[in-house]
Amino acid sequence: MKFHFAVLAVLASAAAPAFAEGDAAAGEAVFAKCQTCHSVIDADGNTLAGKGSKTGPNLYGVIGRVAGSYPEFKYGDSIVAAGAAGMIWDEAQLATYVQDPAGFWKDYLKDKGAKSKMMFKLKGEEDAANVAAYLASLAPPVDGAAAATTTP
Repeated sequence: MKFHFAVLAVLASAAAPAFAEGDAAAGEAVFAKCQTCHSVIDADGNTLAGKGSKTGPNLYGVIGRVAGSYPEFKYGDSIVAAGAAGMIWDEAQLATYVQDPAGFWKDYLKDKGAKSKMMFKLKGEEDAANVAAYLASLAPPVDGAAAATTTP
């Protein structure tokens, strides 16, 4: 019996993402650096994080959202191109992006001319992973029927 649990633990860890998962509680403090430009405002208009800034898009539901698709926000060409190609934000991508936005688009799109309108760079992999985990923790509830149809 113990052998079966050990095998399951090994298989589960092999299926886990290759990046360190962030700490959402620590990410809440890190988000203070982001709130100059971003807010997290739910569908009912409740501000979950930030100060209502609209320089950058609302980050409510960013994890799981098609890149460059928040309504009423004018994105740069590179993020729009990524979204048109089907990119959907996950925690790992967001953590990489916030550390070097322009570099992320250059790598992702394989385009040396790719640019980002976001000029801020969040220093440190741990802070980046934590803020991504924090934003994921503020995501809208997942509809079970919708999740079942979108799971690969």
